[in-house]
Amino acid sequence: MNTTRLIGKLFAPRQKALDAYATRAVALQDAVLRRLLSEAAGTEWGKAHQYAGIRSYEDYRRLVPVQTYDDVKPYIERMRHGESDVLWKGQVRWYAKSSGTTNDKSKFIPVSPDGLKRIHYAGGTDCVASYLRNNPDSRFFSGKGLILGGSHAPNYNLKDSLVGDLSAILIQNVNPLVNLIRVPKKEIALLSDFEVKRDRIARSTIGKNVTNLSGVPSWMLSVLRRVLELTGKDSLEQVWPNLEVFFHGGVAFAPYREQYRQLIRSDRMHYVETYNASEGFFGVQTDPTDASMTLMVDYDVFYEFIPMDEFGKADPTVVPLEGVETGKNYAMLISTSCGLWRYLIGDTVRFTRKDPYRFVITGRTKHFINAFGEELIVDNAEKGLEVACAGTGAQIADYTAAPVFMDSDAKCRHQWLIEFAVLPDSTERFARILDRALQQINSDYEAKRYKDITLQPLEVVVARKNLFHDWLKEKGKLGGQHKVPRLSNTREYIDELLRLNR
Repeated sequence: MNTTRLIGKLFAPRQKALDAYATRAVALQDAVLRRLLSEAAGTEWGKAHQYAGIRSYEDYRRLVPVQTYDDVKPYIERMRHGESDVLWKGQVRWYAKSSGTTNDKSKFIPVSPDGLKRIHYAGGTDCVASYLRNNPDSRFFSGKGLILGGSHAPNYNLKDSLVGDLSAILIQNVNPLVNLIRVPKKEIALLSDFEVKRDRIARSTIGKNVTNLSGVPSWMLSVLRRVLELTGKDSLEQVWPNLEVFFHGGVAFAPYREQYRQLIRSDRMHYVETYNASEGFFGVQTDPTDASMTLMVDYDVFYEFIPMDEFGKADPTVVPLEGVETGKNYAMLISTSCGLWRYLIGDTVRFTRKDPYRFVITGRTKHFINAFGEELIVDNAEKGLEVACAGTGAQIADYTAAPVFMDSDAKCRHQWLIEFAVLPDSTERFARILDRALQQINSDYEAKRYKDITLQPLEVVVARKNLFHDWLKEKGKLGGQHKVPRLSNTREYIDELLRLNR
């Protein structure tokens, strides 16, 4: 008997519920907002912002200001010290640690029991529900899932309260039944030293029947390469013949796609993109023929959006889901059952269609280059690099880019520091193709490159092997959900990396 087909019947109700996204997305979002306001009305935040009297989205927008982490940090600090009913009902004992702000090294995002169940675990369930619908002959549950996680540590020595990578929080709290179909063991999965963990994960899973992978592409790639090193095999299907799907997120998959094709040569292998951040689970690639993700509209997440051409203004336009337009770049705001209210998450998205609402992640509100009016975003960079790789046979391990404001010859340009998994046939040709591709993708960049007047041709600096790994290690950010900033409007990151590039 096909175990997956039998277990898969349990997902049928949820598969049917996902169909409602095509016709009832706005109504589902309205219901989410009402539920969140009702459940938080008795909290300190809810009382201060009159949640009990809110009757419409317009009321909510009028009474609650847009929040950044610096705005809510004082509340979160009190919660971390054990106070209850502050931003969300009850006591929140888990905090997802993520990249910091201008004023702080790290952010600590509350993860409530409600948020765990009705956002993060709901997303994991829907990943499987959607995948099984698209692949009725799957044998997903015939083996185990390799889930790559981070680590956690005590929170202010408060009893049963911890901070750590979101992935570690999910593994620590997962239903015991899931542990029966997950590898590695929890004590390995939660190790803090990634280099030790990578080796132990590889050694402990080689003899298992792994059918599915979940994690950040860059860190999973490191683990899979260690598996091949230890086994002496040429490809993963020689180790795990039933491997069929990788649920990936955290960083764009495009730079790693060709490397995964070389590691996993089976034509039965599937790749499913997810949008699972410390702040919540927001999207799943539900259609394998469409690279965009479906926005998950019935979790405990209410969405709002700021057009990026108004971002940073004193009083920008803010619209709920029904107000978005396709093809437009937006900064995303969320309100959740983890106690984040009209919270600026820092990611930018572009909708590709409605009914259901599908989108792509285009970058970060802080990760862009606009030193000369070129408005280059991560989405542009990823597409340009794909063209350059295709034209030169290159493969990219990691990269970052930043402006050179003026060199000794009074020339301005973009500088790209790229660690190649496979070198291009010519670095100079790679740079020329990338430069032309960016001009075709981004009209502002094209205008600034006109006759080399404002911007000169971009420069590609080849990074030594393991440069980005060593930089992250120096900062204590190996593994988990840590990632390299792709674009920066300053030279803070690239100058640090260039000093190590020797």
